[in-house]
Amino acid sequence: METAQVRSANELALDRTDLAARRTLMAADRSLMAWIRTSLSMISFGFTIYKILESVQDAGVHTSHPHSPVRVGLFLTGMGTASMVLGTIEYWRTLVDINQYHHFSIWRPTFVIALIMAVMGSFAFLGIVFRLL
Repeated sequence: METAQVRSANELALDRTDLAARRTLMAADRSLMAWIRTSLSMISFGFTIYKILESVQDAGVHTSHPHSPVRVGLFLTGMGTASMVLGTIEYWRTLVDINQYHHFSIWRPTFVIALIMAVMGSFAFLGIVFRLL
C-alpha cells in the first residue's frame, strides 16, 4: 500500500490563497459583466427611444415638448455610458489590488469588452449631442 504524500502547511496555504484570488477575480469579472449588461440596456434603450420619438416628430405628430426625444435619449445614453465608465474603473482598481497577491494578465476579455462598450457608448452619446446642435 502506498502512503499518501504529505504536504506542508505552507503549500496548503499557498494553494488556498491562489484559489481565493481566483474566486475574487471571477467575482470581479461577474460584477463587470453586470455593469456591462446594465449599461448596454440603458444605452440601447436611450438611443432607441431617441430614434422612435424623432421619427414620430418627423412624421408630423406634435408633441408637447419638442426636445423631449433628445433629452430622454441623452439622459439614458449618458447614464449608460457613465455607468460603463464607472464600472470599468471599479474593475480596474479591483484588478490592481488582486494583482498584488496573484499575478495575471490585466487584459482580460471582460475588461476589453467593457472598454469597447465605453467607447461605443461615448460615440452614441456624442452622436445625439451633435444632432442636437
